[in-house]
Amino acid sequence: VQLQASGGGLVQAGESLSLSCVVRGINFAINTIGWYRQAPGGQREFVANISSVGSTTYADSVKGRFTISRNNARRTVYLQMSGLKPEDTAVYYCHRPYYGTNYWGKGTLVTVSS
Repeated sequence: VQLQASGGGLVQAGESLSLSCVVRGINFAINTIGWYRQAPGGQREFVANISSVGSTTYADSVKGRFTISRNNARRTVYLQMSGLKPEDTAVYYCHRPYYGTNYWGKGTLVTVSS
């Protein structure tokens, strides 16, 4: 399984940014894929996920600001982030849960300046 995240960068508070995660090596369409993040000095925390049928779940801290979506033809999950805050600064990781095993991609750094 390969999960390749991209799209991170430096933005100012209030701006938007979109992350992408390309997934290879599995039947993408039937898998739940999600995003986690880890702030400097912090623990990795759940951000959002999307099921095979498009059901979404969000952390309370990002509800109303972040939107997760998927394109099965492109084997890609997106995280559209708007209204970014300095506390959203973190390395964002793509995640695939599979029967108690967690698959992670290399993260992409998002930095939000105040």
